[in-house]
Amino acid sequence: MKLGNHLRRYRFEHGELSQQALANKIGVTRLTIHSIENQKFVPSTLLALKIAKFFNSSVEEIFFLIEE
Repeated sequence: MKLGNHLRRYRFEHGELSQQALANKIGVTRLTIHSIENQKFVPSTLLALKIAKFFNSSVEEIFFLIEE
């Protein structure tokens, strides 16, 4: 299984927020956001919760499992 996400969509639905702007807001690098969006990096539980809280959403609305 892989972890999928709607992070890019959420960024654009919230004022076309750049990767850098989101990274600054949650305290990570732009590369971290880029890597999450491209399924190259699985965020920690803490980071997934921070992202969900920033978007006033649940973790399950942003992240989901992909069966391979």
